[in-house]
Amino acid sequence: MTAMTRRTVAALFSTLAITAGVIMAGAATAQTMPPSGAEPVRLRGTIESVAGDALDLTTRSGGAVHVQVPAGTRLTYIVKNSLESIQPGSYIGTAAVPQADGTLRALEVHIFPPGMRGTGEGSRPWDLGGEGGSMTNGTVGSLVSASGRVATVKYGNDEKRILIPDDVPVVAFEPADKAALTAGAKVIVVGRPVAESAVVASSISIGKDGLTPPM
Repeated sequence: MTAMTRRTVAALFSTLAITAGVIMAGAATAQTMPPSGAEPVRLRGTIESVAGDALDLTTRSGGAVHVQVPAGTRLTYIVKNSLESIQPGSYIGTAAVPQADGTLRALEVHIFPPGMRGTGEGSRPWDLGGEGGSMTNGTVGSLVSASGRVATVKYGNDEKRILIPDDVPVVAFEPADKAALTAGAKVIVVGRPVAESAVVASSISIGKDGLTPPM
């Protein structure tokens, strides 16, 4: 690999890491628009139309939001992956819900490429799965396959035991550009409210080939 190629790859992973970090940090629920000037929001939905540097989004709850997409908005594909890609040493994120025995049950798993190791490390509340929903980013330690997989996910000095069912969605990240913003694409938009039902995007994650981003 040439020095220029190494720099290009490093820059790519840096961009993806920033994008994923913005997704992890996006506040509020996916379906409710707060007043203008509030904290950043995370919106999940489907692109209805694209015109220039803006798009119209229908959220999963049916709301309509106008999204400005300025130059510099971070764009990332979310792509389908497989359970077999989750291995000891993998750096993953997983939205999950608590179980009666104190473990977590994954709702989805996203696998970070090596250059994004450390992105959003830790465990925090998340707006999927109802009360008690969480997002945990960390390194897979032990991994036991039985009825589903039970993974120990370590972050700092802490860890979580997480059941990963056989049918859980597993995804990964790829770079994207504005050509990915097309009508019908399923997206997660993180942005800043600027008016009623309008935001300026800081990052957009796009499900590739019709995929709905599961996180």
